[in-house]
Amino acid sequence: MPTILGQNQYGKAENRVVRITRDGDTHHIKDLNVSVALSGDMDDVHYSGANTNVLPTDTTKNTVYAFAKEHGIESAEQFGIHLARHFVTSQEPIRTARIRIEEYAWERIATSDGNSRFIGADEIRHSFVRKGQETRTTQVTFDGENWQIISGLKDLVVMNSTNSEFWGYVKDKYTTLKEAYDRILATEVSARWRYNWTSDDAPMPNWEKSYEQTRKHLLQAFAETYSLSLQQTLYQMGSRIINSRSEVDEIRFSLPNKHHFLVDLEPFGLKNDTADGAVYFAADRPYGLIEATVLRDGIEPQIPVDMTNL
Repeated sequence: MPTILGQNQYGKAENRVVRITRDGDTHHIKDLNVSVALSGDMDDVHYSGANTNVLPTDTTKNTVYAFAKEHGIESAEQFGIHLARHFVTSQEPIRTARIRIEEYAWERIATSDGNSRFIGADEIRHSFVRKGQETRTTQVTFDGENWQIISGLKDLVVMNSTNSEFWGYVKDKYTTLKEAYDRILATEVSARWRYNWTSDDAPMPNWEKSYEQTRKHLLQAFAETYSLSLQQTLYQMGSRIINSRSEVDEIRFSLPNKHHFLVDLEPFGLKNDTADGAVYFAADRPYGLIEATVLRDGIEPQIPVDMTNL
């Protein structure tokens, strides 16, 4: 039976690039993991092995490092835009470029006054520690005319130790879970949000501010929602972001429910859940997995339902 070539792409994955910017004694760090995927007129290389239209993946790697020096890294989104535009506009066979970036944040180490004086400096401004738990992400796609920017975060673990309930659910002969009127609600947030900036003709968002504010609204909604279900909390988080950030039209969450179960201490003559606190077993698996997309009214969804590779 004859075969034909379907969708295809190629590039260099997981280029680790660290850009140090020196402002006198004060240094700044941008730490990225950049993956490049290119597609276009690539039939011949698949059918016959002719490499006429192939830009080597090694060249895409070198471009990432050269652009980090040439253009700097203002933000993950802006860096991805520079790269995608370059690959599509400089290579005629390339029709679409997709740049995926993970960013690892760093913060300055606060040193003691004594140590600062010891080494002859008023303040240490070149030492850092990896910041927080979450990894910032972005995916930039450009087809020569239109842009799609999907940014987000993953591995952000959050917990409410109260103000969460779960009851009134369907029960059948296999149901053993007891209704809870005061429980721990914990999850590891994976979120992706899509910007409504799609054209060079429109003003570009402030990517750094947008990320900081979106993260802030996500966390505030989690903390301020009296939760009757993780689904309800998810929707409140998405709604807060959509209503607060005009540049975001769509956000998708994947929230594993990090279950905490009361430990049975009665065999030891101890009552566990008392006014002064309780002891829980933190289970890592199996876990409930809650996923949903929250959209601005009138907007069609574009973020993939399965975010595994996003």
